[in-house]
Amino acid sequence: MSQTNQQYDLAFQSCKEIFIKKTRDYGTSWRVLRAISIVDQLFIKAQRIRTIQQTGRQKINEDISGEFKAIVNYGIIGLIQMGLGNDTIEDLPETVVNKWYDEKSDFVKNIMLDKNHDYGEAWRDMSQESFADLILVKLLRIRQILANEGKTLISEGIDSNFVDIINYALFALILIKEGKHK
Repeated sequence: MSQTNQQYDLAFQSCKEIFIKKTRDYGTSWRVLRAISIVDQLFIKAQRIRTIQQTGRQKINEDISGEFKAIVNYGIIGLIQMGLGNDTIEDLPETVVNKWYDEKSDFVKNIMLDKNHDYGEAWRDMSQESFADLILVKLLRIRQILANEGKTLISEGIDSNFVDIINYALFALILIKEGKHK
């Protein structure tokens, strides 16, 4: 499990580095995104991964790992936006963004640790195709929950789906790094 912790932290750190650099480039322009827009951005990334997996071809010179990193970061944006609960468009200092990223990534990791304990790291035997498909399933669930005005009868909420999406993407990044996936 310590190997998983180290790999997980390294994968998350590589995502955070991109997030912070983009914050320096663009500010917090993502604050304008509503939940459905975040879901659509995630959908585009997951669908591109799936298309590359199915066709074995790509024209844009951005690899699948970059898309999984973007999925992690848009998932974090989703959790931050849900936590803020308002549509205020504001440019926030990097220190604040850094703090929020760390809070959300700690939250996501704690859930991963609990699930990893119960599932026995079953994700290590999963295909990259399954990660892409499961991310797409979670996104379709979030769309349905949003169509239901955020209400569920028995199912987990939007935040739980974002957490799972982030963890699937991080697992895929770990397996790519290990050479088990392309």
